[in-house]
Amino acid sequence: MKIAIHESRLGFSRDWISYCERNKIDYKIVNCYDSNIVAELADCDLLMFHHHHAGPRDVLFAKQLLFSLQQSGKKVFPDFNTCWHFDDKLGQKYLLESIQAPMAPTWAFYEKSVALDWAQKASFPKVFKLRGGAGSSNVKLVNSKNEAFKIINKAYGRGFSSFNKWDDLKEHIRKSKGDKKSILGILGSFKRLFTATRFSHIAGRQKGYVLFQEFIAGNAFDIRVVVIADKAFAIKRLVRKDDFRASGSGHILYAKEEIDERCVKIAFDTTQKLQGQCVAYDFVFTAENKPLIVEINYGFAHEAYFPCPGFWDKEMQWHEAKYNAADIIIESLIIPHK
Repeated sequence: MKIAIHESRLGFSRDWISYCERNKIDYKIVNCYDSNIVAELADCDLLMFHHHHAGPRDVLFAKQLLFSLQQSGKKVFPDFNTCWHFDDKLGQKYLLESIQAPMAPTWAFYEKSVALDWAQKASFPKVFKLRGGAGSSNVKLVNSKNEAFKIINKAYGRGFSSFNKWDDLKEHIRKSKGDKKSILGILGSFKRLFTATRFSHIAGRQKGYVLFQEFIAGNAFDIRVVVIADKAFAIKRLVRKDDFRASGSGHILYAKEEIDERCVKIAFDTTQKLQGQCVAYDFVFTAENKPLIVEINYGFAHEAYFPCPGFWDKEMQWHEAKYNAADIIIESLIIPHK
């Protein structure tokens, strides 16, 4: 078996390369941005391409390339079932509803008059989301119907930038440690306030729809569960200070005792229905302590999971072990070929 890996400074690719070298697996590095990439893959059995939601080139073609190769019979990661809904909260709404997954109630509207009528009758607060954006970007708590009206009017007018410049600057300041790297990040983010990013140019403005989700109050944390093949691992993420969002907070608890195993069971069951290779789930809890999914994706900052003390198998048995999620992904794809 020969593996093609698209190398990137972000994501899983460097760990995949390291895994192949340690285990003497035949691989080659490819550039998925090359026009002749399909021909380049002729001698490969598997393409591994960790495309990124904020990569301007990736947004243009990554899913289409992967789908096309899969259609030809070649094995790919991520495959169609795993990533068609990646960074697409509209798609996730319909997908999770269709399989009756326990999801936080979500509303999508494509006509301004219908959205305004809903907002007039709805109770608040609600959470407004653009269809794309990870790490809690493009997510806003809407506290009143007047705020909702303003958002709806903007959605059917000028629309929203796919890249929120002010949120980006606030995030860099929040995460700043005072070192040279963080200061440079803040300066770069400040500069972007006055210039359009390449990503925002390509992605365009988000308009013509609105997406609201029920705000599940009282959550001081969320539970992130990642399922890869027959393994699941999980972390508890504390919410940001003076905020309702946990994603991207950087405040993580790893102990097995911190994880509600109902979330793990739901994640296994849902992944089986989705037939996904790798799916990460974000859970919050209702006032009645019922876990609900608020978002799913296939890609995540896997280094943050290195301290996890172990994983659950499909029978919900706990195994103490240190591991790398990128290794689990590649193993799940090549072991059937051995």
